Amino acid sequence: MIKVIYFDNAATSWPKPPQMLEAVCRFNDEIGANSGRSGYQRSVQSARIIYETRQRLADLFNLRDPLRVVFTLNVTESINLALNGLLKPGDQVITTSMEHNAVMRPLRYLESQGVELSIIPCAPTGELDPNDIKKLFKLNSKLVVLNHASNVVGTILPVREIGRIVRENGLLMLIDAAQTAGVCPLDMEADFIDLLAFTGHKSLYGPMGTGGLLIGDRVDAGKLHPLKRGGTGSHSEFENQPDFLPDKYESGTLNVLGLAGLNAALEWIQSIGIEAIRSHEKTLCQQLINGLQRILGIKVFGLKDSNLQTAVVSFTIEGFDNARVGELLDEEYGVLCRIGLHCAPSAHKTIRTFPNGTIRFSLGYFNNKGQIDSVLMYLRKITERKM
Repeated sequence: MIKVIYFDNAATSWPKPPQMLEAVCRFNDEIGANSGRSGYQRSVQSARIIYETRQRLADLFNLRDPLRVVFTLNVTESINLALNGLLKPGDQVITTSMEHNAVMRPLRYLESQGVELSIIPCAPTGELDPNDIKKLFKLNSKLVVLNHASNVVGTILPVREIGRIVRENGLLMLIDAAQTAGVCPLDMEADFIDLLAFTGHKSLYGPMGTGGLLIGDRVDAGKLHPLKRGGTGSHSEFENQPDFLPDKYESGTLNVLGLAGLNAALEWIQSIGIEAIRSHEKTLCQQLINGLQRILGIKVFGLKDSNLQTAVVSFTIEGFDNARVGELLDEEYGVLCRIGLHCAPSAHKTIRTFPNGTIRFSLGYFNNKGQIDSVLMYLRKITERKM
């Protein structure tokens, strides 16, 4: 039986910390109640877990009020809540050419509804000059939205410098932290972030179906429209949607089972430290980049510097079909990776790999040096074949 090497952590992290899995089972076996719907002890315990998770996230990202942490199913829902809730016809929104479709698709929809969309072209390495944003500001400019790091090449954008410029010009900034939450430091105050969208199942090592939107003090929550309306367990005597946080945006039963797991995963991250996690991934990433560049025919995209990117590495092999390489890695060697456009066609156009895309390896905390040595050996064997 082939031993699996998992190199697809940018899609979802695996394996998960044992503490996370234990917390999910423990909630299911010992609590299992709906939060905020009843007054008995188990329901109160459920509510306590949700609040603890809000508090841990507020602490992680330096948000003063944990009640401004709104839970969603994933980062995509969080981004949609922010974009659809804030922007109206006539507003201008600014983004970059390196965005995931979680940003681009709702923006293209809003563009069809009368929102003005401006896109800053990034360099083929995924880099962005913060000063380029100034050139696009207009009287109707309202929001700048960008990913903290690319899911294609891992390039980390200078959020703090961009945020300072955005704040000085009176706009709001939304950060897609899907690739960095849990592995790269983010500070909503120091980085001038007004809205931060995250997912729980990637570098936060929580379960799928968990995510959220952190809403900074500069955002008038009363003017951010919810995506859905319904039961919240609060103010049940009224048929109108509550207008206070977080209930305004959390209609229906939350994924408390998943949030119990996320809470435990956050505690696990705190026990290790983001700096230690990042250091480990940087070491592995640079080992991988250096090894790939020594194999004849392989072209690595991006900055090729683990200090300036996450542990996401995209490459192609001259004369080889990406899909066939992925198939061989999976079927013959047990290496699981991502092939194609990675739901980010704009990014691939920027790095000049559209429409074929790339082979993407994305590393996580549970990967090790031995796995990288093995995969590099497998790639050398593949490149020696005649396709």
